[in-house]
Amino acid sequence: MESRNFHRLLFLFIGVAVVLVVTWVHIPYAPPPNATDLLDCTTNSPWCTSKNRFQSKQPAATLKYPPKPKHHHVSDTPHHPLDPLTVQELNKVRTILSSHPLFKSSPSYALHSVVLQEPDKNLVLKWNKGDPLLPRQAFVIARVKGISHLLTVDIDTREVTVHETWSASGYPTMTIEDMTSSVWAPLANPAFNRSILSRGVDLKDLACLPISLGWYGKNEEGRRLIKIQCYSSKDTANFYMRPIEGLTVLLDMDTKEVVEISDKGRKIPIPKATNTDYRYSSQTHNQQKLKLINPISIEQPEGPSFSVEDDHLVKWANWEFHVKPDPRAGVIISRAKVRDPDSGEMRNVMYKGFTSELFVPYMDPTDAWYFKTYMDAGEYGFGFQAMPLDPLNDCPRNAYYMDGVFAAGDGTPYVRSNMICVFESYAGDIGWRHSESPITGLEIIEVRPKVTLVVRMVASVANYDYIVDWEFQTDGLIRIKVGLSGILMVKGTPYENMNQMQGQENLYGTLLSENIIGVIHDHYITFYLDLDVDGPDNSFVKVNIQRQETSPGESPRRSYLKATRNVAKTEKDAQIKLKLYDPSEFHVINPTQKTRVGNPVGYKVVPGGTAASLLRHDDPPQKRGAFTNNQIWVTPYNQSEQWAGGLFVYQNQGEDTLAVWSDRDRPIENKDIVMWYTLGFHHVPCQEDFPVMPTVSSSFDLKPVNFFESNPILGIPPNVEKDLPVCKPAASS
Repeated sequence: MESRNFHRLLFLFIGVAVVLVVTWVHIPYAPPPNATDLLDCTTNSPWCTSKNRFQSKQPAATLKYPPKPKHHHVSDTPHHPLDPLTVQELNKVRTILSSHPLFKSSPSYALHSVVLQEPDKNLVLKWNKGDPLLPRQAFVIARVKGISHLLTVDIDTREVTVHETWSASGYPTMTIEDMTSSVWAPLANPAFNRSILSRGVDLKDLACLPISLGWYGKNEEGRRLIKIQCYSSKDTANFYMRPIEGLTVLLDMDTKEVVEISDKGRKIPIPKATNTDYRYSSQTHNQQKLKLINPISIEQPEGPSFSVEDDHLVKWANWEFHVKPDPRAGVIISRAKVRDPDSGEMRNVMYKGFTSELFVPYMDPTDAWYFKTYMDAGEYGFGFQAMPLDPLNDCPRNAYYMDGVFAAGDGTPYVRSNMICVFESYAGDIGWRHSESPITGLEIIEVRPKVTLVVRMVASVANYDYIVDWEFQTDGLIRIKVGLSGILMVKGTPYENMNQMQGQENLYGTLLSENIIGVIHDHYITFYLDLDVDGPDNSFVKVNIQRQETSPGESPRRSYLKATRNVAKTEKDAQIKLKLYDPSEFHVINPTQKTRVGNPVGYKVVPGGTAASLLRHDDPPQKRGAFTNNQIWVTPYNQSEQWAGGLFVYQNQGEDTLAVWSDRDRPIENKDIVMWYTLGFHHVPCQEDFPVMPTVSSSFDLKPVNFFESNPILGIPPNVEKDLPVCKPAASS
């Protein structure tokens, strides 16, 4: 009995580690760079000088790096109305709530969200640095005695306002404690233990995952449920490739009671561990560790061009914006402004932008898979799953790092270190160029390098890694990019080779390796974009590009294209399904602000990642994910409408989504409006995705359209040799 208890405790420890472990992903056989691989471009280094000093044999140049942010968060204080809650403020909220009657009456409760209650938008827009800070409040989602409550806590006055008891379907985002305790719970069930042992898996090698179950009918209502599936971690760190197929535990997340065990995969072998480990230290089989490229780094002899003021305000080139870590969205960009090259004024572009929801439906209707239709932000918390970034690999050497400060389920603050990085990027791209043809007689070659500023975070939601970049360009463009990497969620199968397939039997995916199927799935990432182009009152314009026919005898041409502008009056006018042979541009304009020649100033969304959902609209997952029915939506600004899947996503029935709000068909012309854009990916796995996926990326742009009077980066100087360092490897010095 003591031995069994020991193994059980060991498994519990492994279960926690599985959920919380930080997994660094590298392409197999390519070694990750480390500090010793890169040139030491510091004071008195013999290998790095600026060009002019190299020629005159003067001492080496000093290369400056972004300042290291302080990590003593206990003394942090807010400086901006949108700054996240500090450690001191979170502790104060926890103390205030603990003495409130609602919480004093319950021996146990959980705080599922404790974040800044952002001040009214109009007040934030009027606030300037040096003004008194606006009142600080916390917005709290709590569960007490099985009931969800919405509260506001005034941090200064200690007043608690209980807004409402949540009566619609759905539950708040899971806490980390929900997830970790759920993967332990099945071990208390003898039937579960027997199933594991009957598969030949030692309990000490067991690794289990908490899987949200969506919503599929009345029998799932009335209690907070979760499904648990398990893997064997024997002989590999990549336990995801060793599923115990067909074994699913339905668990009551509040009571930890096992409601049901489904075990329909006893005849399916657990895949072998061979060739599954993705760690560089494990790449010893069949191939050498290949050094495909030499170490690379960007050096800035005069230091970075950006600064971070008061921990959250980023200033770079002609941009400034506020960055806030968030437990649900991951990272929030606010108050983005760009400097006009003619007037010198900072002009408003975007009040707020963030990842609103990630919908990931798997395309396997069988018993152990049909429910895998994740909402990663609303169910798991995109920021909760953000892992510390790996210097030199996740972000380059010139990066500045920001921490996230979040609240645990009991309200205790904790720090997610190095959650966000900010860095300048130069990949050899061109900002603009022109060379004169020799026939003109003008010897002109004018080229400008494209240097951008990137704000990056990575969320590791169990097996998948999502890389989200907000990239700012000097020409006023904002590029939002999502990269998909990490490890596939795979299915065990008795097949080892495609030649064993009989007839038209459906794999629901691709045979990746012996006994392993990569299941087909989609990814939809919906972004909230509160554009305020030169002010909050904007309009949405659909610019239809249509073929026109010429009249007989009018021209040697028979057809041409014409752009027709249509201003959306209401929300339904702005529900956009992208069509390849019905092209349009999509502008957000300020109709009251005109250029000198009379065009309304604006920004346009340039689509990318245009995969669209093919599921039936009445399919339960798609009812919940109805915000992916269109690629573009436009709604009037409403502070309560920020999460595309609804405030409470877990087990909801789809009655509080972006699609529901937009069907109200509210007026949107010359109003404070919000645009929503969904990046979509269809993923049919292939063998190159095994055992870990090379990153696949897509992006969309927010691009100025008649916002500036002319090209805003004409004044940017070209690179010249004397301004750049000359770095030599130590061996050749």
